[in-house]
Amino acid sequence: MSETVNLHQTPETMTLHRALWAGRIMSAFVVIALTADGTVQLFAPAQIASMLQETGFAMDLTRVVGPIILACAILYAIPVTAVLGAILVTGFLGGAICAHLRIGELGSPPEIISLLLGAMTWGGLYLRDPRIRAILPLIH
Repeated sequence: MSETVNLHQTPETMTLHRALWAGRIMSAFVVIALTADGTVQLFAPAQIASMLQETGFAMDLTRVVGPIILACAILYAIPVTAVLGAILVTGFLGGAICAHLRIGELGSPPEIISLLLGAMTWGGLYLRDPRIRAILPLIH
């Protein structure tokens, strides 16, 4: 009898295991992208000078924005603070989207990347954290 129960639980366990790893991979991609962006803002702001000028931001802001991005990435990467990190990452990316909308760049690559990173932030967290799945059940 217990063998029958285990056979029925195996596909579900495998699905949860795959979802967990998919969530980890998505989350790792978000952390890597944010870390790269924060690092460029801190150590090579000249590389993004033209983008900053287009959006109307001063070059001095890279000293502030870089550490903020890195802090968001770190908070998101740590499981205990991942929800707070996801909220902060979403807020930051929403601001980036808004900055590009303000200058009339609807559907620009930075907007699309920000939108995809935001979706991956919450998608990765959803797949790797059962608390988020309990709060936001997609399938009943």
